[in-house]
Amino acid sequence: MADTTSQVISDQTSRAASEERGFVRAIGLFDGTMIVVGSMIGSGIFIVAAEISRQTGSPAGLLLTWIITGLLTVSAALSYGELAALFPRAGGQYIYLREAYSPLWGFLYGWTLFLVIQTGTIAAVAVGFARYIGVIFPSISGSTWIIHPINLGSKYAISLSVQQLIGILMIALITFLNTLGVRLGKIIQNIFTSAKTIGVIGLILICIFVGRNADAVADNFSHFWKIRGAVPIEPGAGFLRGLIPAITGAVGFMGIIVAFGVAQVGSLFSSDAWNNIGFTAAEVRNPKRDVALSMALGTLIVTILYIVANIAYLCTLTLAQIQNAPDDRVATAALNAALGPVGAAIMAVAIIISTFGCNNGLILAGSRVVYAMAHDGLFFRATGKLNRRSVPGMALVLQGVWIAILISLRTRQPNGTYGNLYNDLLNYVVFAVLLFYVLTIAGIFRLRRKRPEADRPYRAFGYPFVPLLYIVAAVAIMVVLLLYQTQTTWPGLVIVLLGVPVYLLWTRRSSPPGDGAPN
Repeated sequence: MADTTSQVISDQTSRAASEERGFVRAIGLFDGTMIVVGSMIGSGIFIVAAEISRQTGSPAGLLLTWIITGLLTVSAALSYGELAALFPRAGGQYIYLREAYSPLWGFLYGWTLFLVIQTGTIAAVAVGFARYIGVIFPSISGSTWIIHPINLGSKYAISLSVQQLIGILMIALITFLNTLGVRLGKIIQNIFTSAKTIGVIGLILICIFVGRNADAVADNFSHFWKIRGAVPIEPGAGFLRGLIPAITGAVGFMGIIVAFGVAQVGSLFSSDAWNNIGFTAAEVRNPKRDVALSMALGTLIVTILYIVANIAYLCTLTLAQIQNAPDDRVATAALNAALGPVGAAIMAVAIIISTFGCNNGLILAGSRVVYAMAHDGLFFRATGKLNRRSVPGMALVLQGVWIAILISLRTRQPNGTYGNLYNDLLNYVVFAVLLFYVLTIAGIFRLRRKRPEADRPYRAFGYPFVPLLYIVAAVAIMVVLLLYQTQTTWPGLVIVLLGVPVYLLWTRRSSPPGDGAPN
């Protein structure tokens, strides 16, 4: 069975390689870098500093969290470059895992990406977009119902608020625009990414030069390492509480490991999606060079912006003000301190621009993974076809429909309010995202042994030390999450493992070589 499946996929892969000639190679180095930067910068950098500062408990902890994240992200990008140059194909990480291990591992990644990672992120960013439009137009509210919540059992519901509708309309608009061709998609990406980058730089300059607060500077930098206002980090399961200690702030070796490990959830999530340019490799003019370079340049740019932005926060707000920013909107609090009430409106406009550009990059790239899966007989046949504008139109549409469903589904809270299902799902898959990154980078070592003669236009920087450093650090974070975020870790593994029976179903339905993917 396994040999037959591998042969089918090998034959389909050869056919897919020739059919990829239908793609338009319109993405240059600048465009690719804009896809990386634009997909990474959403709303996280404006918000997650509050939670990180509560977890680590010091200005040093806040900055070191972002520095660690930056080092991990850049090292991963430098390592991925080898795989991107080796397999310059539509699908990116899905292809890397399939070639390094087996079609099953590629599918599990593609399954989780489509089900939650990419689509859940897009849903979250879309609702964030609508929420910040609501700052300017208060009638766009999450409690103004078009369809009141309809309960689906005791834990879930479905609804449509004005805020949800705006998020869904955003998805529909970006999806439609991307069906018109990759050239239009990249123009939109370049415009919005340039605007949001200028916006982040503007935020930094305003905070440092206009909003600079002598009291905040003294509080943060004179007591740089002092732990204050930290929240206890408890073991994630009852049976663990007698075995491992609760941690309050990054104090001592154990405290440092746990606090920084847990804090990475917010910063890594804010720095994710740098690998999306690999999904679009079939549309890059010089994929063997520019995909790797785009990853490296994009992650470096964003890492520098993120670190300097947090320094800017510390120049404007005291640690306590960062930790207790209303609704965790640290950037809004900083601009409000610098410019007064007008700062909130400026920040809302900046986030609206940022989230629109972020989702354009994510929607453009994510559909290419579905396309690649369809060519391996592991998704619906229609999603593996290019439309007359040479983009996977049906994959874009199906992706958009699923995102709209995720936005509509709600969780029922004990206090009678409603949460967003995609938020829970994203919390669940943080561990899975790290797992796939570790497996992919480990795949570099495996492929060096498995295909030593393969043409490698780019080799992983610092091999084997840089890739190995990422693997060790990421595994350490995963262990911390298993112990201290247990309740959100094991459901993520369940989501991944649910892909196994789905994979078996798809492979059983696969057509003989030459007949294409199943209906």
